[in-house]
Amino acid sequence: MWLTDIQKIGVGLTTAGCFFLLLGVVTLFDTALLAFGNILFLAGLVLVIGHQRTLYFFARRQKIRGTICFLLGIVLILCRRPITGFIIEFCGIMALFGDFFSVIVSFLRSLPFIGPVLSSPYIAPTIDRLAGIRVLPI
Repeated sequence: MWLTDIQKIGVGLTTAGCFFLLLGVVTLFDTALLAFGNILFLAGLVLVIGHQRTLYFFARRQKIRGTICFLLGIVLILCRRPITGFIIEFCGIMALFGDFFSVIVSFLRSLPFIGPVLSSPYIAPTIDRLAGIRVLPI
């Protein structure tokens, strides 16, 4: 595989971070799970793309609003304001990682069981609209 061992650990940490964030939302915005998910997600992201690229990604001029919202959301979660913090953090995540949703949808459509569901004529237009995939009207 093309990933180094450090990057594989980073993918695991990022996945665990997303899992804990989801678990924190499911358990009615548990502060500890949300904070742990944020820490794991950021640590995994740094291990996957490196320190320099992570800093460059968050400090880009086009992404500064998303970075501020994301970091403000994490601070609010750590200050025991989980619902407000998560809403602001989610807005930051959408601003920062919104460009990747089309890539994620394309990858999911290539998977054996999920792909046919996402490509069905009833679901595909909605998923394309949410992911920002431009489809010609013909």
